[in-house]
Amino acid sequence: MSNTFQDAVLQIKNQVDILEIVSNEVILKKRGSNYWGLCPFHGEKTPSFSVNPERGFFKCFGCGVGGDSITFLMKIHNWDYIQTIKYLAELYHIELPEYNGNYKKNKEEHAEMLEAFQTAVKFYSDKLLSEDKDDIAMSYLAKRDITPAVISSYNLGLSSKASDDLYKKLKLKYSDNILENAGLILKSNKGGYIDRFRNRIMIPIQNEQGDFVAFGARAIEEGQNPKYLNSSDSSIYNKSRILYGLYQAKESIKQEDSVIIMEGYFDVISSQVHGVRNAVASCGTSMTSEHVKLLSKYSKSRKIYLSFDTDLAGQNATKRGGDLIKNAFQGLGNVKQFDDSYMAVNDDKYSCEIRVISPPEGKDPDEFIRSSGADAFKAYIQHAPLLLDFELNELLKQKTELSTPQEKTNLVKQIIPILDEIQNPVMQSEYVKLVSSALDIDEIALQKEVSVAGNNDFITPEISTLNVTKSSSIEEIAQKNILSLYLLKECPLSATQISSEIKSVQFTNKTLIIVKNTIDKLVNIVNNVSELTDKLCLEFSQDNDIQQLIADLICISETFSHLKDEKAFRAVIDENLKKLEQCRQHEEQQQLKKIYTEVNDDETEALKIQMKLRDKINKLRIGEN
Repeated sequence: MSNTFQDAVLQIKNQVDILEIVSNEVILKKRGSNYWGLCPFHGEKTPSFSVNPERGFFKCFGCGVGGDSITFLMKIHNWDYIQTIKYLAELYHIELPEYNGNYKKNKEEHAEMLEAFQTAVKFYSDKLLSEDKDDIAMSYLAKRDITPAVISSYNLGLSSKASDDLYKKLKLKYSDNILENAGLILKSNKGGYIDRFRNRIMIPIQNEQGDFVAFGARAIEEGQNPKYLNSSDSSIYNKSRILYGLYQAKESIKQEDSVIIMEGYFDVISSQVHGVRNAVASCGTSMTSEHVKLLSKYSKSRKIYLSFDTDLAGQNATKRGGDLIKNAFQGLGNVKQFDDSYMAVNDDKYSCEIRVISPPEGKDPDEFIRSSGADAFKAYIQHAPLLLDFELNELLKQKTELSTPQEKTNLVKQIIPILDEIQNPVMQSEYVKLVSSALDIDEIALQKEVSVAGNNDFITPEISTLNVTKSSSIEEIAQKNILSLYLLKECPLSATQISSEIKSVQFTNKTLIIVKNTIDKLVNIVNNVSELTDKLCLEFSQDNDIQQLIADLICISETFSHLKDEKAFRAVIDENLKKLEQCRQHEEQQQLKKIYTEVNDDETEALKIQMKLRDKINKLRIGEN
């Protein structure tokens, strides 16, 4: 355990991965040494939000906001400093020595909920495995090829018809408040508590770390509604941020560099059991942008397969999923729209790649794998069409049902937005030719309609205003340039030498003065730039303005990273010192003009000021002090 709260914060900062923190909220794409995405703090269509994982900082060059992981969490969640530190301490299992009041209580309650869930999972699993193979739950699972080994591997269970079997067991160790907040029990209309789930096959849901946090519960009797009953959100479970099977699938997603999104729990179980290990599903809810952000952390090329049911509902889910994914990656580049083969290609110029797995038998993935085998399913993965081709093919299948010009026109209206999405003009013209031939319509007329749609889609780009403040003056830019040199990772001069070189600088901005004075104190007690940066952030952890300034200074220092020798480094210092001197002389000149105006009635004094002003202008012209 750390001796002080500040020591614990430094320990957190040393462990925290800013990419992991930011990726939970922003889809990032690597470009150079940094990662870029759309800023979550202001609306934009072109990425200006940058994350530097080596320095542990983010910076938006659109709205100007910047800082470290702690700053990011504070802003994105509207948390205060202590809330953020508590969250990170819990995430990285670091004990906070001084703040052990409510924090300690909340942490203990959180741990109790997870423990109670673990107990519930085992209780339900033991009950299912103790059932006779001919009992209704085991018979149902057997029909789906779910063996006792699979039951054990996925911790499947059974809740009994009795109203409080689980509650009787858990209340011996856990309070009603813990069990109710965890979503394991409900208040009864008759008073007291009853089990949340009864007479259902229980499917435990794990978070990314493997903790059991929720249940999906499948009805087992005819007419039992709803068919699936899912845990509600709680302090340990957020269905919009958790994907079923991800804990088991995440390593395979990394290795395969792709993920398969399915609809149902049993689709995922069947796929993973039969060797398709990179399959996941949403937990009783539609896919969300948070799910997409979550997956983007694990697949570098962001290759996403949609494998939903082939009925109308499944087709609608495919369209919704595709639109959601495209929107989530908006601004990071084009969605991959065509290729020469269906082999996996890691092509960084695309923001993502969306393909659709749609076996022709009209079965869901679970049914298809059980009836046709995993190899057949893998073959469909291998040859899965891009979303664009899938959507067009599905619409063109309707051509045999068209009997009137009006019906054909209505179908064309559905096709035009898909053609309009194609970025490559040559490929777009080829697809127009294909569609016009398939529907026996005029190619030129169709191309014209697509072009009209493209013109209507044009959105006037928002004017990107720079983060213009008083600090954007030439004088303060030069001061920031100089101050940033202290934070350069590989500097040919020591901090002491820099201080000696810039001792004549009179910093004019209050925030810059505070940071400079703090750096002067810290350089005597730290050993390297990383330690200096950490100490600076810790010193001003609750000051947003200074956190933003530190982010600015780090970004500026990166522009000087090419300086490898002392001569070039000193040249940068001299250049900025010269700019500051010019600013000082310009300010002095303005003051003299002001005085000259004020004493204009006094000819003698005015002449003296005029002569001083002339000399000053001449010196500025030839570059003298």
